Amino acid sequence: MFDNLSERLERSFKILKGEGRITEINVAETLKDVRKALLDADVNYKVAKNFTDTVKEKALGQNVLTAVKPSQLMVKIVHDELAQLMGGETAELKLVSKPAVILMSGLQGSGKTTFSGKLARMLKSKKNRRPLLVACDVYRPAAIEQLRVLAEQINVPMYSDPTSKDPVKIAQDAIQEAKAKGYDLVIVDTAGRLAVDEEMMNEIEAIKKAINPDETLFVVDAMTGQDAVNTAREFNERLDFNGVVLTKLDGDTRGGAALSIRTVVNKPIKFVGTGEKLDAIDQFHPARMADRILGMGDIVSLVERAQEQYDEEEAKRLQKKIQKNQFDFNDFMSQIQQIKKMGNLKELASMIPGVGKALKDIDVDDNAFKSIEAIINSMTPKERTHPEILNGSRRQRIAKGSGTSVQEVNRLITQFDQTRKMMKMVTGGNMGKMMMPRFRR
Repeated sequence: MFDNLSERLERSFKILKGEGRITEINVAETLKDVRKALLDADVNYKVAKNFTDTVKEKALGQNVLTAVKPSQLMVKIVHDELAQLMGGETAELKLVSKPAVILMSGLQGSGKTTFSGKLARMLKSKKNRRPLLVACDVYRPAAIEQLRVLAEQINVPMYSDPTSKDPVKIAQDAIQEAKAKGYDLVIVDTAGRLAVDEEMMNEIEAIKKAINPDETLFVVDAMTGQDAVNTAREFNERLDFNGVVLTKLDGDTRGGAALSIRTVVNKPIKFVGTGEKLDAIDQFHPARMADRILGMGDIVSLVERAQEQYDEEEAKRLQKKIQKNQFDFNDFMSQIQQIKKMGNLKELASMIPGVGKALKDIDVDDNAFKSIEAIINSMTPKERTHPEILNGSRRQRIAKGSGTSVQEVNRLITQFDQTRKMMKMVTGGNMGKMMMPRFRR
């Protein structure tokens, strides 16, 4: 997401390159280009105009320091205003009731049910919550079954009542069930329609009034652009929700919804969905998103994802093995699995400053590790533990078993040896907290 906008903004800032100072003329030219870039990204017209007016006012009031170029100062101002536009501060969930209740709302197809499962998984693993998922879409049996499957995948209980067509009663009964069985969080998945209609709004209003949720979240497909913003406005007028969830941010979306929705409904974006997997969910951080829009990467989020997979005891064990030069292919494979758990490879790379732009037109295959895994899996347990015994005949057998060439096997073993030597050289520091295999395709 935002690739095109990032590129357009970068071109806009080039207008100020070579300029000795910021003037009304060169700022006007730059911001005209910025406003056009925002509109092309499907940002609401009034939001785009107010944004550039604010940036202009702040830019003209700045004295450019000798050490700071006008274009650098403009990037800083735009960054800060982008973060403010998207909410400024990170918005947390406020869950105080026992059990706490989260009500999900949105149109059909927005990703409510999937997100309910993602959120339950996140709060269970990160906040030690004991969630209960509740199916209140009484019109679509498939939605109930989908929630049941998701609940099984994340090992979370799910409540439904096939005998009832009253979503209000189902939600109320589910909360009683949670109290009786000690669940401290109830996530209520509701019905959606293809468009906003009176029946749907009356129903979800009734559910909200009956269960008095701690949080009402509006889930919207980011790929629908300004339609997402308009739908959010209609829902907010009836529900007065607490926050927005933007799904499908990994899709081919221009980003206008993320930049407009906060201003239009005056409610924070709390979460974003970044893929189909159940761990593809992130808390929304306005400043970090502004970093990514301006091509600055998002190292903090990358480190947080790494820390989620980081096991301190495992790291200590690996560090000892590295010091003794005993790091083997089993350990190498373990590190690959941890990296894969962190998410989409191209998205991870885009969090590194400068890399996102370099990968813009490159297809980073999520199966990039597949041939490496096949080669390692074709080794015997002894070969994985003692790589030094991998002679020519063994390498031929491994190549045949993994469906690769001897050259590919040789290249992996060479790179593994180089990685092991490099790790031993630097193991005196913090090596082991995050050891990413160095390899080339």
